Amino acid sequence: MNAKWLTTPKEKVQQLQEKLGHAAKRNKRRKFHALYDKVHRIDVLQEAWRRVRANKGAAGVDGETMADIAKMGEDQFVAQCQEQLLQKTYRPQPVRRHYIPKKDGRKRPLGIPTVRDRVVQMATKLIVEPIFETDFQECSFGFRPKRSAKQALERIRKACNRKGNWVVDVDIQGYFDNINQEKLMKLVEMRISDRRVLKLIRQWLEAGVMEEGQVRRSDLGTPQGGVISPLLANIYLNYFDLIWERHGREVGELTRYADDFVVVCKTKKEAEHAFKLIQAIMARLELTLHPEKTRIVGLWTGEEGFDFLGMHHRKTKAETGRNQVYYTTQQWLCRKAEKHVREVVKERLAPPNMRQVSFEEHVNWLNLRIQGWKNYYATPYSVKWMTKLDWYIRQRLTKWYAKKRQRSNWRGFGHEVKHLSQTYGLKTLV
Repeated sequence: MNAKWLTTPKEKVQQLQEKLGHAAKRNKRRKFHALYDKVHRIDVLQEAWRRVRANKGAAGVDGETMADIAKMGEDQFVAQCQEQLLQKTYRPQPVRRHYIPKKDGRKRPLGIPTVRDRVVQMATKLIVEPIFETDFQECSFGFRPKRSAKQALERIRKACNRKGNWVVDVDIQGYFDNINQEKLMKLVEMRISDRRVLKLIRQWLEAGVMEEGQVRRSDLGTPQGGVISPLLANIYLNYFDLIWERHGREVGELTRYADDFVVVCKTKKEAEHAFKLIQAIMARLELTLHPEKTRIVGLWTGEEGFDFLGMHHRKTKAETGRNQVYYTTQQWLCRKAEKHVREVVKERLAPPNMRQVSFEEHVNWLNLRIQGWKNYYATPYSVKWMTKLDWYIRQRLTKWYAKKRQRSNWRGFGHEVKHLSQTYGLKTLV
């Protein structure tokens, strides 16, 4: 692309990323020593702000919201970020601790950095990511450009169908909270020697977490919720991927999505060997496998399956045109995903304050979700489960409609709701 035709910050950043990526690919041992001047480039910061704004998100510990920045003036805010980086007065704030309730009653901790920190992290990520992308392995799919969970699922399906009858299903215990920061920085330094960029990354790791007015700092973990955290998490586990490529490739095929991964093996002996090898590499990274969630699964009889990325994987009997029986790997949405879909629909339609919302508004809201679920969960084998969910959505709408009409018996409204669903174009999962 000719430089004079580049008009938007997005296009300029894309070209810069391509240059950095090519340079990193040409020389796998090259260390990049002049990156800080690219982080504080105005077009990079403008593109970083555009992405952070698109992601929305809450305020951090300073209470500054997206609306506050819009009021101040977006250009002025970006210029302030640039000025702080140029003058080297930028200091990250601690992340605000926020808990998301989990289904088992426990809470998932999340860290919310300030909007300003998110923008500077995004600018740094835009510059650093293309360099590390060239080092990442084929088996890794999570939080990477042009890679998706669907691709990871397809890789697993094919591996299982290539006589992959045993699976090591792995869960790392508290991964983001237990990353060794010193080891992580050493892995970052293998590609980056610009001390100013390294200082930025170290500051984010050491910024700590603010909870109930107290700041807690730790030499372990990356703040979950930080823009740059997924990239740092991938850099740390890329070490595992590399070692697996060297020593585990013959034993089984690895597919990793962030901190979740499976290894598909042909025999039980290979699966057991893979499990020991995984434990040994994890010990080197000072990480622990979850004792209950990590297991070896035998697929070849079709009696057992495993869940990964919201899908259940299981081998089932099929017949060729010549009536020959063979086993094929089927994927359909797992129970946890099915339960989640039901909960989302119920949370929308059950509350009393939702009765004043119109049928059309509910249909528009549901259609967005239904299309997303269909795009992800629909497979040739998931029709049975999707049909059940379609029925559930219609049933929930009927109950809502009856309550809106102040009637206790909802069953009599089935035909009316069916007609309204067709009128307003309610989508279906099947």
